[in-house]
Amino acid sequence: MLINCVAYQEGKKLPDIKPEDISRYLSRPECFVWVGLKDPAPGELAALQHEFNLHELAVEDARHGHQRPKIDEYGNSIFCVLHNIEIAGEELKVGEVDVFVGTNYVLSVRSQAQLGFAAVRARCEREPELLSHGSGFVFYALIDAVVDRYFPVLDAIEAEFEKFEEQIFSGKSLRANIEGLYYVRQKLTTMQHAVLPLLEAVGKLYGGRVPQVCSGLQDYYRDVYDHLVRINQTINSQRDTVTTAIQVNVAMITFGETEVTKRLAAWGALIAVPTFIASVYGMNFKQMPELDWAFGYPMILGAMAAIDVYLWFRFRKAGWL
Repeated sequence: MLINCVAYQEGKKLPDIKPEDISRYLSRPECFVWVGLKDPAPGELAALQHEFNLHELAVEDARHGHQRPKIDEYGNSIFCVLHNIEIAGEELKVGEVDVFVGTNYVLSVRSQAQLGFAAVRARCEREPELLSHGSGFVFYALIDAVVDRYFPVLDAIEAEFEKFEEQIFSGKSLRANIEGLYYVRQKLTTMQHAVLPLLEAVGKLYGGRVPQVCSGLQDYYRDVYDHLVRINQTINSQRDTVTTAIQVNVAMITFGETEVTKRLAAWGALIAVPTFIASVYGMNFKQMPELDWAFGYPMILGAMAAIDVYLWFRFRKAGWL
């Protein structure tokens, strides 16, 4: 689906154009074209490949999707893969944004991503002095928008973690907590898979040999890199915290099971002593002590009770009961 097809000249927006008129605007000096697609059909992507002379390998990656975040150079053009992460209820929905950038064009292709870039386009059009840098500034604005969307996702994951953290010491649903904490850690891993490769790729846009389309905008790309570093550090910190919480939760379960074992052992000892004495006297031997004594029976019962009372106090003092 074609979302937008707009031409800009010297930082100012020209009227919307038709895809078949793209080549006419590409030939004009100080002019570039910005096209936005969402879940395009193979024919749409093939037509724009012809218009912009896109590299076959980059188009193939965009057509098949499920690519690792990256930035590849093909001559004077750039192909970038971004993961657009959105919150859908309690789940994370990962979409893909493929960006083709040349000296006089930007083509953004969204796949399985609901959030668009209308706000990014509006922001660029409000800053014609920056938009006059051409496609390089639009490329920065798209990456910056995707990266900024990671912050509220991290905040939501942190809030979810805090909910489980409060339940750890409540003694309720400890096993369910482990399952919930595991899914929180899984979400952080999903975030890291989107951020870590992009961190390395964006670092090449402002340091050392900078691609031609990014020339003069190194400070902006460095700002994106700083955001990615901050996000990556937050993810690592939260992953460590979640791992610690899982270990504490497991320790609480083990502690609870140990307490139950001790209680069962204590009650077992209280029952075992009178059982042992009664079993001895139940062997029906003729020569048993105190069998013919009138007070033998109450004496044995008293001995059982006294031993059990003694053991009960000892177990109570040891914290087993």
